[in-house]
Amino acid sequence: MIPAIIVHGGAWDIPPELHADHRAGCRAAAEAGWIVLATGGSALDAVEAAVRVMEDHPVFDAGRGSHLNRDGVVELDAGMMDGRTLMAGAVACVKRIANPISLARRVLHDSEHVFLVGEGAERFAEEAGIPLCDPAELIVERERLLWEARRRTNDERRTEFGRRSSDTVGAVAMDAAGNLAVGNSTGGTSFKHPGRVGDTPIIGCGLYADNTMGAAACTGWGEQIMKAVLAKTTVDQIALLRSATDAANVAIAYFEHRIGGRGGVICISPAGQVAWAFSTPHLAYAYRTADMPEVVAEVGVRAIARERRE
Repeated sequence: MIPAIIVHGGAWDIPPELHADHRAGCRAAAEAGWIVLATGGSALDAVEAAVRVMEDHPVFDAGRGSHLNRDGVVELDAGMMDGRTLMAGAVACVKRIANPISLARRVLHDSEHVFLVGEGAERFAEEAGIPLCDPAELIVERERLLWEARRRTNDERRTEFGRRSSDTVGAVAMDAAGNLAVGNSTGGTSFKHPGRVGDTPIIGCGLYADNTMGAAACTGWGEQIMKAVLAKTTVDQIALLRSATDAANVAIAYFEHRIGGRGGVICISPAGQVAWAFSTPHLAYAYRTADMPEVVAEVGVRAIARERRE
């Protein structure tokens, strides 16, 4: 099963008219990551390549196309983790970074810290040679119109999760050396309070990777995912159950029954098993393993986890 990659493009009630774009975006991301793996690249390289594709695709709530906060501004969060070394890097509330996953990777490699936020993260980006973008470049017309409609109604009430977009994007990969890596990126929730950070960049909550245990990336209602430490819970279950499918099912079942959790998880075991599970109406995902001729991309309908076995 080595190498392997799986990506997600969000867990929510994805409208039928967006299914094709979600499949296409996830497919392109998994293919970009697979090319890296197939040519001997590292799992970290594959994850970064895959997530950048989705950050650049305007259908997803990550990078260009992200939701606007209450001030009409895009604030982005991202995180990466290396399963070989347990090194991690994360950024949050950045407004001038087109591909925050690449900034998170630079934090992982080049900073003594794990998590940088706001202006401090952007200063680090400048020091690292990562160009800053005009914040207006991250806004697409779809999101501007949604923000205008929400502002006109002065509606700051919490929207029922599943009826709003939660297209957080992420990837989990295993390279030819058996190393695991994971990455997540998001623009957060629509009309969020400025400064809000969800699970996406938080190690153990939105993402976790350990070569000896497994790797997982989460998507969904971030406030709930943080309470369940869902990524680490999934990885712990992989180590305990020795099955990515069983682990994903158990983690999502606990998440759903304990706090009514709405979200999804993708994961890879140390043996290269690829799996996913979700408690939302849909999950957008794509994956490929060494025994597959091409990437499979789906907008899954509420279902239990799946796994590819040798």
